[in-house]
Amino acid sequence: MAYSYERPDAKALAELDQLLRHVAEELAAWRRRTLRAEAELAEVRASGGVLAGPELKEARQRVLELETENQALRQRIESAKERLRGLAARLSFLEQHGGGTAA
Repeated sequence: MAYSYERPDAKALAELDQLLRHVAEELAAWRRRTLRAEAELAEVRASGGVLAGPELKEARQRVLELETENQALRQRIESAKERLRGLAARLSFLEQHGGGTAA
């Protein structure tokens, strides 16, 4: 008779792994946007830091869009942190009460 042991924390670990991958992807996207914005800023500074009429309006609009996006990303990160805390608590519970002694 074959015995198949499944770790009680396997599901929580899989969820945690998926969540961490998602957070890493979000962070990478955020970094790309930041690098792009820094490059745009460097271009503006190279031209004396002066933007003409329509460029100034576009730059202000872009700043507003980025601030809105930044706020949304912060909320998503906070949500992900909350889910991580929940998963960590579940994992801790499973480690303490799930036995985890089977090899």
